[in-house]
Amino acid sequence: MNYTNLPKHLLFAGFLFLLSAAISWILIKRVKVLDIPNGRSSHSQSTPTIGGVAIVFTFFFSMLLIYIFGDKPMITERYFLGFTFSSLLIAGMSLYDDLKQKSVYIRLFTHIFAIAIVMSFGIIIHAVDFGNTLLFINSQALGIIGYVITFCWIIGMINAYNFMDGLNGMAGGNAVIASIFFCIISLNQGSNFTYIVSYTLGAGVLGFLVFNFPKGKLFMGDVGSTFLGFAFAVISIIASLYDNAHTSLLVIPLLFFHFIYDTFFTFLRRLFKGENVFQSHRTHLYQLFNRMGYKHITVTLFYYAVAVTQGLGAIWMVTIHGLERLLVFIPFLIFQIIYSIITIKYARKRDLI
Repeated sequence: MNYTNLPKHLLFAGFLFLLSAAISWILIKRVKVLDIPNGRSSHSQSTPTIGGVAIVFTFFFSMLLIYIFGDKPMITERYFLGFTFSSLLIAGMSLYDDLKQKSVYIRLFTHIFAIAIVMSFGIIIHAVDFGNTLLFINSQALGIIGYVITFCWIIGMINAYNFMDGLNGMAGGNAVIASIFFCIISLNQGSNFTYIVSYTLGAGVLGFLVFNFPKGKLFMGDVGSTFLGFAFAVISIIASLYDNAHTSLLVIPLLFFHFIYDTFFTFLRRLFKGENVFQSHRTHLYQLFNRMGYKHITVTLFYYAVAVTQGLGAIWMVTIHGLERLLVFIPFLIFQIIYSIITIKYARKRDLI
């Protein structure tokens, strides 16, 4: 990979960070859309929300500049426009939801609609590359199953990110860490597009994070968390199949494995207990960790440490070929199982669940 343009990209990322920080400051001072604490909240004071507007605006501003001034095609224009348009669509619908507080079923419909739009542009998991270790075949055509996998992957990431946005810095900081690692991996593999999207996302979130962690002066709201979950899910597909680097589809699942595990584990636990899985609650693993008496900053930094470890694992994983890549997930799965057993045990002792 040619790194001659790296200083220019670093300056651009710095500019995006400052832009996002400036918009976040304006949102705090001028836009009085507040998150009022309730019985399910982890904060005790009314706090400005829709901070995700800063993330979304910064991202789309950067995409506009890239589209206008990009010196060479990075991916097919159809995929570029499909990704950008569908991301803008879900961000806009989520902002409306933040302002009007629609029901969970309306939210689900908007998610499904946005996913249908992105798939209509052809952004679909149509093949999974396992390398020559799978019967000497480089890729396995998925056909109609690819649409199902694409839908489940995107809607799963949207909801995982939404559910994990519950403590100061949790959603934002982990997005920054994942963006950095995804940028490094895709850049080293010769990406023309994915690494730019990665650092623009990271820079935009970092500008917001200044006001969100460690002090929660501003929350990102659904407009931020839903957009990030959607963007990371879709860019992972583009990186794997439509960017010239062909970064493994497994990278983003590993970078966000702690989010995915927490969401899936909590969903199954509540389902088996006969609880209404659509009802809001405070029993995710990270929420129980916090409710056991640990401060926001402690829990969030713990998840940051896990995210960094997963990032290092992802760097290692892309050097491995074939199905052996899946083995990299095993130590992280074992860790999460141990973490969940300990957390549930002590949460029950304190009658938190």
